[in-house]
Amino acid sequence: QVQLVESGGGAVQAGGSLRLSCAASESLFSINAMRWFRQAPGKEREWVSSISSVGVHVYADDVKGRFTVSRDTAKNTVYLQMTSLKPEDTAVYYCNALRSQNQYWGQGTQVTVAS
Repeated sequence: QVQLVESGGGAVQAGGSLRLSCAASESLFSINAMRWFRQAPGKEREWVSSISSVGVHVYADDVKGRFTVSRDTAKNTVYLQMTSLKPEDTAVYYCNALRSQNQYWGQGTQVTVAS
């Protein structure tokens, strides 16, 4: 079972930046993909970004060009650098590990963007 610990959330003004971290308990090379999701109040959880075990990264359309996913394989850690933040980015952000047919979730970290 993969354990995930997130950090880096907080409150910022619109236009600001935050970097989220997700530390995995196992090697990123043993995980098919690391993904970021978010859930705003009253809305369903939505996918934000993914990075595969070979480093390929993809983004949802509404964060493309503003968010960047990266990883440090020596630390088994994935990052989500968020820039040009908007109030609509306010949500709880979750880290997710996909390995074979199993998914593992972090505890979530709150991001609040004030207008």
